[in-house]
Amino acid sequence: MENIKLKEKIGYGLGDAASSMFWKLFGVYLLFYYTDVVGLPAAAIGTMFLITRIWDTFLDPIVGLMADRTDTRWGKFRPYILWMAVPFGLCGILTFSVPELNQTQGLIYAYVTYTLMMMVYSFINVPYASLLGVISADPKVRTELSSYRMVFAFAGSILVLFLIEPLVAFFGKIKGDGILVDQALGWQMALVFFAAIATFFFLCTFAWTKERIRPMKEESNRFKDDLMDLVCNKPWWILLGAGVAALVFNSMRDGSTIFYFKYYVKDVEAFKFGFIDASVSLTSIYLVLGQAANIIGILFVTPVANKIGRKKTYFVAMVLASIFSVVFYFIDANNILLVMALQVLISICAGSIFPLLWAMYADIADFSEWKTGRRATGLIFSSSSMSQKLGWTIGGALTGWLLAYFGFKSNVQQTEMAQNGIRMMMSFFPAIGALLSAVFISLYSLSEVKLEGITRELNEKRNQIIKDAQ
Repeated sequence: MENIKLKEKIGYGLGDAASSMFWKLFGVYLLFYYTDVVGLPAAAIGTMFLITRIWDTFLDPIVGLMADRTDTRWGKFRPYILWMAVPFGLCGILTFSVPELNQTQGLIYAYVTYTLMMMVYSFINVPYASLLGVISADPKVRTELSSYRMVFAFAGSILVLFLIEPLVAFFGKIKGDGILVDQALGWQMALVFFAAIATFFFLCTFAWTKERIRPMKEESNRFKDDLMDLVCNKPWWILLGAGVAALVFNSMRDGSTIFYFKYYVKDVEAFKFGFIDASVSLTSIYLVLGQAANIIGILFVTPVANKIGRKKTYFVAMVLASIFSVVFYFIDANNILLVMALQVLISICAGSIFPLLWAMYADIADFSEWKTGRRATGLIFSSSSMSQKLGWTIGGALTGWLLAYFGFKSNVQQTEMAQNGIRMMMSFFPAIGALLSAVFISLYSLSEVKLEGITRELNEKRNQIIKDAQ
């Protein structure tokens, strides 16, 4: 097993902490921000999510192709992390800075800033994801790095979920009667805080990581050849489907959570921060518990996957997540303990699959190089980002549309139909996504034994090329 220093593992993990801070803010709070803070219609925002994210989803492979053809003294992928770190933070601030405009103007502003945010996200996250394929060729090291990445990702999410409400209250200057003076300002300044942290984390990733794996052939491949290799890669299609379905599952639960607690549970304060006159709600406790449980899933997944295999581990986790999600529908609003317990169980299952997904994408890059003689790490890993965004797109759009379909109106008492719809968006609808993900992964064909042989053959070819060059 190749020796990668702890500092580099941490540096790699910090990159996903940065990405996940914004990912979680967008997934959990952006729909709520647009509807309940800015006052935009839920259906219009659902459509906006679909249009902007679909375009951006197909930008990811282009970024992957560009990164594969980048050649600097820092490598192929690390330069993008350096170049995009500051724009990443600035676009996040702009997204949560909708000025006081009429509804049409506000929607146009949302379209423009969110589109820019997602484009910058592509230009930094696709190269970041691709780093996993070039830091080490050892599958076990990749699984370990992927686990570090996921731990830091969920740690970043916990930081956001735990602090966002107190920060919004603090910067929005909460009154003694509990009413925010300027909620919009609170959100904007909270994003300034998180953007500064995310930018710093990405700069650490750039400085502390190293690209070691070089393709066997250094000549420039044609875009058409790389794309055809990808289209003909059956394991890639299967993993893409599994990833999209898993993200639909996650994004629907995330996007519905704040509405579930505000309008069904009738959220109350869990505890207060007296020194800044702000509180943490049950919503935050629920979400933070979920992220902590995700980390537990990550810690368990490596030994389990080493024993029974990645494919079987993934399949069992998604089937269990689907079952637990269905049970979630039948919980009474007053049974908070059971709500939290099921959130932990579902999140352990959900957290365990993502290290497996990232490690499998690295395996697919090796499989493609072994099969074709050409390596397209950036393009392969862009598909992982693409699956995230496509799943996020479908889940986010469905959340907005379903809210409108069930008759949701912001900041008023919801009808029984709307409350029931919100409950279904936390249970039955995500369960379908989890089950579809399990079906896709059952078709995955790259076993551990087959991958060991592929890795061995690739290493032999690379060593021979080095000897021939000497």
